[in-house]
Amino acid sequence: MGIFSKGVKKTNENFFQRISRAVVGKSRVSEDVLDAIEEALVSSDMGVETTLKIIDNLEDRVEKDKYMSQDELVAILRDEIGKLLNVGESGPVQPFDFSKKPYVIMVVGVNGVGKTTTIGKLAASLTAQGKKVVVGAADTFRAAAVDQLVIWAERSGADIVKQQMGSDPASVAYDSVRSAVAKGADVVLIDTAGRLHNRVDLMNELTKIRNVIRKVVPDGPHEVLLVLDASTGQNAFQQAKEFARATDITALAITKLDGTAKGGVVIGISDQMKVPVKFLGIGEGIDDLKVFDKKEFVESLFTKEDIAG
Repeated sequence: MGIFSKGVKKTNENFFQRISRAVVGKSRVSEDVLDAIEEALVSSDMGVETTLKIIDNLEDRVEKDKYMSQDELVAILRDEIGKLLNVGESGPVQPFDFSKKPYVIMVVGVNGVGKTTTIGKLAASLTAQGKKVVVGAADTFRAAAVDQLVIWAERSGADIVKQQMGSDPASVAYDSVRSAVAKGADVVLIDTAGRLHNRVDLMNELTKIRNVIRKVVPDGPHEVLLVLDASTGQNAFQQAKEFARATDITALAITKLDGTAKGGVVIGISDQMKVPVKFLGIGEGIDDLKVFDKKEFVESLFTKEDIAG
């Protein structure tokens, strides 16, 4: 069973079954078949623009009314979705460039998407790889966020930099990067406040944090990782657009994929934002943050055997 099978189980059951019902027993690719496929794509929250792009390409390839088996049609659909993710680049993405030291990652996102947990899981994964990690608790507005990061740091063996509640988040970020340089750390993970994407003042704070990081590491942050909750569907699209206006988003981590049938949001956001998905959260366990493998993800959407396993 592929590692993403658990994560896309609900999406697969909804999406694959809808596709199967759309084409089973049909001898030709009619308007009704295309409409049913379009409905399946939309229901998985790929977004209207991405869905229409897939349907248009599908129409061109099958030349409507052409006789085609179910397997052939599904293979073409799989291929078209794969193209949106550049599945030709086989294997997992390479998430970090460790030639840059310390590699500074600023993590952003709204409250409730799993941002702090994602940082904790990343810290655990990186320390397990032998990397020296510093975590900066720059979400100084929520005591729970700081407490959670302290626990994760203790579990993973990462160092943590924190200040009193209500401190200037940029000051915490600055201290975190300075500490990482002094200790010869490989990676710095900086948590930021779980701000609402429609709060201009809070979004502007991201620019301030980025600027103070550059006082210590001139080419930092090397990654601005936006964490999104797959279960919010189209709202995740809006969040991504707003954060992209506020700062240079370089990568996405999409969480809670295992609890939703809206896994198509992974494809839609990647297609519309032109920002790579680097991590998927597929469960609550410490090992349930996975490096994104494009080809395996697409296969998991369509492969019935994986889900049955």
